[in-house]
Amino acid sequence: MSTAEANGTQATEPQAPQATEGELAQNSKSQTAQTGKAQSARPRGDGARVTGPAIERHYQFILWLVPALDRFPRAQRFLLGDRIQRAALDVLESPIEATYTRRRQAALARANLGIEKLRFLIRLAHDLRHLDPRRYEFAARSLDETGSKIGAWIKTHRANTVARPV
Repeated sequence: MSTAEANGTQATEPQAPQATEGELAQNSKSQTAQTGKAQSARPRGDGARVTGPAIERHYQFILWLVPALDRFPRAQRFLLGDRIQRAALDVLESPIEATYTRRRQAALARANLGIEKLRFLIRLAHDLRHLDPRRYEFAARSLDETGSKIGAWIKTHRANTVARPV
């Protein structure tokens, strides 16, 4: 027991100065420039799987989507908005499942189908004028990017399963 604890006071450790967001971004850019690779947010030595680019991209899309859905009119927020949000979360779950299972094909196919459903729901929201053209374009591009990453994952998985019979 330290003397500070014995006296009933708490010892305070000196705090390291906190880096600002700009400094963190600058450090990340300099690491990327030096190594040619971006550093992942999670260390690789912890035994946990590193999330893939499809999961990260779709996660960023959901972070953008939830506040955008809050702008829907009240009547549609709980009908169409809820449906879009549920579909987006289902798409996020499928590649996560594929990461942790050997039989990835079904989970990736569900993700691919979910992205297609999301495309139509987002288009419907735009046609009903709940999303302005700028937001619709961003959503469409984000879904295309996620879809292409999942498509590449499916293609890679097929090539690996054909090369190594189980």
